[in-house]
Amino acid sequence: MAEKVSILIKNGLVVTMDNKRRVFEEGYVVIDEDRIVEVGKGDPGSKYVAEEVIDAEHGVVMPGFLCAHTHFYGALLRASPWFAKIHPPTDFMQNLQRIWWALDVLLTYEDAYAAALIGSIDFARTGTTMFFDNISSPNAIEGVLDHMEKAVNEVGIRGILSFEATQRRSLEEGIRGVRENERFIKKNNSDPSKLVKGAIYLHASFTVSDDLFIMAKDIAKKYNALLSIHAEEGLVDVFHNIERYGVRPIERMEKIGFLGPDVILVHVVQATDDELEIIKRTGAHVAHNAMSNMLNAVGVPKVPKMMKMGINVGIGNDGYIFDVFENMRTTYLIHKVWNLDPRILTPLEVVEMATVNVAKMFHVDNILGSLEPGKKADVIIIKPELPPTPVNAETVYGHIVNTFNGRDVDTVIVNGRIIMKDKKILTLDVEKAKEYVHKVVEKLWDRLISKGEYQLDVLELVRPKWIYEMKPSRK
Repeated sequence: MAEKVSILIKNGLVVTMDNKRRVFEEGYVVIDEDRIVEVGKGDPGSKYVAEEVIDAEHGVVMPGFLCAHTHFYGALLRASPWFAKIHPPTDFMQNLQRIWWALDVLLTYEDAYAAALIGSIDFARTGTTMFFDNISSPNAIEGVLDHMEKAVNEVGIRGILSFEATQRRSLEEGIRGVRENERFIKKNNSDPSKLVKGAIYLHASFTVSDDLFIMAKDIAKKYNALLSIHAEEGLVDVFHNIERYGVRPIERMEKIGFLGPDVILVHVVQATDDELEIIKRTGAHVAHNAMSNMLNAVGVPKVPKMMKMGINVGIGNDGYIFDVFENMRTTYLIHKVWNLDPRILTPLEVVEMATVNVAKMFHVDNILGSLEPGKKADVIIIKPELPPTPVNAETVYGHIVNTFNGRDVDTVIVNGRIIMKDKKILTLDVEKAKEYVHKVVEKLWDRLISKGEYQLDVLELVRPKWIYEMKPSRK
């Protein structure tokens, strides 16, 4: 007797990303409710009766991509005319001062919702089914994650939301940021029905005190939640920690007991070999954002070395370009040219960095990141318009990295629910959402332009007065 199931995907080139990295030509995936029932090769015949049968038409069927790090609100400044009205930043610190810290003080709850809405749509349409986002909005802290959650749920993808706690303006503001994360974690993380979870995010060690590090670690441990922080993206982070604490940022984090398998270090561009050994020893993970590193001109991290050491590295976008294919392609290429070695990174390694590696750092590798029976049904189908060479089991990883793009994604299934089919998002009216977001963005740009160029004293930003009034933790 045939087994009744929700969805049967057939006639696909199934890229499982399982432990054996099996690829099935003429394969199928069986889904019932929110779980994968079977993955196999050939025709399942009369074994199943599905409510919906999807013919992949020889397209690539694979697990949804996961984004290791993003900022939805970064999309709100894309191509803004405001950039032409400020003095061009000459380094990373000026980028923060003149662009991002100028923006974040103006962000409202509506801006946060709009950013999460357009960002989630962009992720969904290009095949990313889970992300880790953090927002910095110092004048919209308490409750802001609920506004973003609403937008993510309207699109129907999976995600981790967090508030970027920082003490660059005051000690109290950083505590409020951590408490907002704690509130959201308590509200969402113990409910298995919720696709959106919480985590704790700290801005960077040059704007965070030891006490806040310890507070964040204690809360994360209490709720078994993830922690993340920008680490050594720019040299300002390194110089500040050496001047104030006598150690580099990752050394400081180890010294106070912050690092561990629950920690995702974002960027890690300036890290020394000794610091990489610390990351390896503590089991912390690294979120690599190649395109953002290029945009901010901060340098190229030692990702190939990290991977050889066994450090888990995943691909993020840092709020810049949301198309995972562009980020994979950049990751694949930048380390070759930086190291003058075309052998560095294989297409398979890069695909792993956008699937199974991120699932591992999110601690969801038991349910996501690959197509296997019992795992959650987060599945995408890619139908490339004009591949120049055959797409088969031998070539598929090369095509994912070198040929495909976000426009090739045809179908997206999250938690067993079809949220995009035939390249059309089914969960909401995309045109109406786009019109709404554009109106919100125009109001934000007007506020930015009317405010004038954002100028703050560098010492006050990098070395707030409170930092010299506190004794470093002896922990």
